[in-house]
Amino acid sequence: MPLLTSRGWGPVTRHALLGLTLGSLMVLPMTVQAERIFVSNEKDNTVSVIDGETLEVVETISVGRRPRAMVFSSDGSELFVAVGDDESIDMIDLETLQVVRSQSSGEDPEVIRVDPNRPYIYVSNEDDNIVSVLDYEARTLVTEIPVGVEPEGLGISPDGRWLIATTETSNMAHIIDVEAMEAVHHRLVGARPRHAEFTHDGREAWVSSEIAGMVSILDMEETFDVKHTIRFDVPGVPRETVQAVGVVLTSDGRYAFVALGPSNRVAVIDQQTYEVLDYILVGQRVWHLALNGDESRLYTTNGVSGDVTVIEVDGLRAVKSIPVGRFPWGVIVEP
Repeated sequence: MPLLTSRGWGPVTRHALLGLTLGSLMVLPMTVQAERIFVSNEKDNTVSVIDGETLEVVETISVGRRPRAMVFSSDGSELFVAVGDDESIDMIDLETLQVVRSQSSGEDPEVIRVDPNRPYIYVSNEDDNIVSVLDYEARTLVTEIPVGVEPEGLGISPDGRWLIATTETSNMAHIIDVEAMEAVHHRLVGARPRHAEFTHDGREAWVSSEIAGMVSILDMEETFDVKHTIRFDVPGVPRETVQAVGVVLTSDGRYAFVALGPSNRVAVIDQQTYEVLDYILVGQRVWHLALNGDESRLYTTNGVSGDVTVIEVDGLRAVKSIPVGRFPWGVIVEP
């Protein structure tokens, strides 16, 4: 398994080594209820469905070309998938696991988010330098919000008040007032910002920057400025391979997890002190992350090795590698 390959990666951390050595023998927590994990495979034009109890792929759903980000509808009945080369959002019925409809999204949709209060999907249209707002019930375009060059990541606050769009070429985080449907603040962050994630209390937004290999933390209560930055230094790993992409935050305010791309590591950060606590070795070119419902497990997509790593959160160790399709991009766990 790619998870066990360490050639050229440098030293393995104590937590990673325990997970890698015992992964095939690890007894997973019995308290984890059955759940479904969905993984978008960018090169296969499919979504893999993993059973949370057996940790095996149980279904493969055919979707449009180049699937990337995924979100659930507000009522939890559908899974929305951005299919970039088809310039649309495929909508999967979660009972039948079939694509039941598609909605035009604008050029090159990459990341999508759902409004918690309205039947709206926010879409980053990389080639158009806009964020499109779609009504998925009426199947109409609500509006288009201009942002910087090459919008990539999107993050929405828990109350639906703010939307952040990151732009790769502008190196900015654009803070959008959702009521006004307008970008009202623009903040410089590190080179090639990829992802935006709000803390569960909505007070901060964490923005990852791929080329800079860092995370910028924005104050979302008062100034909307960058209040802190976190940089990563993985022992024995070339700095240029440490590329910050996906971010997830535990709801209890304890941990932040950041995918570090071709370094094949996930950084573990104390949410309160911003201290980097550890690096967990996973598959090759880790891209995005998702926590399960009780936050006992973290799932990562590893694009080059074509698998998903399962991390036990309490022990901060990798316990299993699950083969999926080619170039897995996004991962999401059914609520």
